[in-house]
Amino acid sequence: MDTVGTRQLSLLNKPNMRIQEAYTDWAATYDLDRNLTRDLDEIITRETLGNLRCNSILEIGCGTGKNTALLAQIGRHVSALDFSTGMIAKASAKLSLDHVTFEMADITQPWPCEDQSIDMVVCNLVLEHIRDLSFIFSEASRVLLKTGRFFISELHPFRQYQGTQANFQRNQETTQIPAFVHHISDFIEAAAANNLALASMKEWWHEEDQNKPPRLVSFMFEQR
Repeated sequence: MDTVGTRQLSLLNKPNMRIQEAYTDWAATYDLDRNLTRDLDEIITRETLGNLRCNSILEIGCGTGKNTALLAQIGRHVSALDFSTGMIAKASAKLSLDHVTFEMADITQPWPCEDQSIDMVVCNLVLEHIRDLSFIFSEASRVLLKTGRFFISELHPFRQYQGTQANFQRNQETTQIPAFVHHISDFIEAAAANNLALASMKEWWHEEDQNKPPRLVSFMFEQR
């Protein structure tokens, strides 16, 4: 796979352009902003994946690399994709490791991976910005080895029902990033349609979420 800057982004539709521009703008402060969802997601990923060991990991939507550092510890080779120049620049500046590569890519287009070449696909706080889950699960199934796994951590739909979506503040203005509601059944049905079986599902609360709906939901799917 190519490193940053050696592959051009595919043409994006207008909603994706807004998402791409918003995350590139957010990249400057993403790691510094108070963000309980980001922090909880990092905890979830470490608790779920920290004891695993993989030959190859594909991270789709790596952002500033908050989880890529962990993946670099558990994977012999990590390929991290993102379509935001700002986010991926931050991530690649943090992690300069021979076994970690970063590449700009639009995950709603065919992924730059060979068939049955990846042990685990990891996706964190990305799919709320994807209208159609079926293509994502189709590509995950295509690139995973027969023993491969697909880990997802996402904003819980219960929060989405209440109007919560990814956003950040800059100069006393709030930027809300376009998002789509995906029900729990949407994830499970998209997986089943692409020969991926649900191995586990968990709901998660931040310690400040007392008496509130779960903040995040995580899934582990396995090739059938």
